[in-house]
Amino acid sequence: MKTQAEHAEIARTIPLDKIDVSNPELFAIEALHPYFARLRKEAPVHYCAESAYGPYWSITKFNDIVAVDMNHKVFSSDHTNGSFVLDDTTLNAVEGGISLPNFLGMDPPTHDVHRLAVAPIVAPQNLLRFEAKIRERTKNVLDSLPIGETFNWVDRVSIELTTMMLATLLDFPFEDRSKLTRWSDVVTTRPGYGLVDTWEQREQELMECLAYFQELYAERKKLPPQPDLVSMLAHAPSMQNLTPTDFLGMLVLLIVGGNDTTRSSMSGGAYAASLFPEGFAKAKANRALISSIVPEIVRWQTPISHMRRTAIEDIEFQGQKIRKGDKVAMWYLSGNRDEEVIDRPMEFIVDRPRPRHHLSFGFGIHRCLGNRVAELQLKVLVEEILARYSQVEVVGEPVRVPSNLIHGFIDLPVRLHA
Repeated sequence: MKTQAEHAEIARTIPLDKIDVSNPELFAIEALHPYFARLRKEAPVHYCAESAYGPYWSITKFNDIVAVDMNHKVFSSDHTNGSFVLDDTTLNAVEGGISLPNFLGMDPPTHDVHRLAVAPIVAPQNLLRFEAKIRERTKNVLDSLPIGETFNWVDRVSIELTTMMLATLLDFPFEDRSKLTRWSDVVTTRPGYGLVDTWEQREQELMECLAYFQELYAERKKLPPQPDLVSMLAHAPSMQNLTPTDFLGMLVLLIVGGNDTTRSSMSGGAYAASLFPEGFAKAKANRALISSIVPEIVRWQTPISHMRRTAIEDIEFQGQKIRKGDKVAMWYLSGNRDEEVIDRPMEFIVDRPRPRHHLSFGFGIHRCLGNRVAELQLKVLVEEILARYSQVEVVGEPVRVPSNLIHGFIDLPVRLHA
């Protein structure tokens, strides 16, 4: 595997038509930014003819991404097997994968019906109900951490907190909550990249997920409606005729959406605290900055690198002719580094003006449903970190997820200072 420095030189000299920013190696070592910077400058709407996922267009500038994301009538989620990512095998029946349809891969009106079934989970009264529980768990997790000793922040903090919250949202048996983490990782990782070896093994684990939730669904169906996601699916009139595949697709979306994204932001926040200690100190002195730190974490980390659409008609976009059927990738990770829209975008600035002006939650009909829950978890975590530690120090090289979809960490070696 090449180094960051080698990739920086390649990004500077490689012919434009040979740039393929979908290569997972770039994400595994965080070598992607020089490529995106060049595309934003020289080819903001860029065509890659050859990649592991076939030909695709890259949209890399902030305002262009917003324009594509808002135009679901031309840039559709509901075509090409309803895939919303470049890798069709992640959620669809290609190369041995199984189809996992969900509302991120749908257009209106079906999208609206499916999304509405679970939307009550983020109602204001639910957020109020969650906050005390989130704070109690966050305190318990942080109080269990060693001071002055090295540990993996991802395992001890990010995974633990997000999995507990996901179990709460689903009213999932707490003693089995580690299954949620496993299923989330399995569905977002191709076989052969460390978690599962074959498509058959992957399918077997996802069928175990389906069977487990079918039992929960049957139990909730017999009970009065409750404020958890499984009960909402069990009692929503529009969800009564779901096929097993449809049910699994919905579950996968809820599990990944409630797990990987917040996990990555929690880890990214700890990394930012180490890389930019002056901002951490400024926030300790002025806790009002927490309201801007949280969206800055989400922007700076950008836990979902891209979303994919399919053009359903020919369109000229920013001088380029995108054809019907073409894949179009909106690179949120690049848009959140667009120098023309965001000042000093590579830096983590705790008092950044307009910190919510970012792309991480998307725009339009597919804007992240759980963004307020994610921000609430981050807010509580930041508050409790600032109350306990003088420094969060990353003491080794992070190990990153080898994925062009999930922009996150596997190992973040950290040492805490009281």
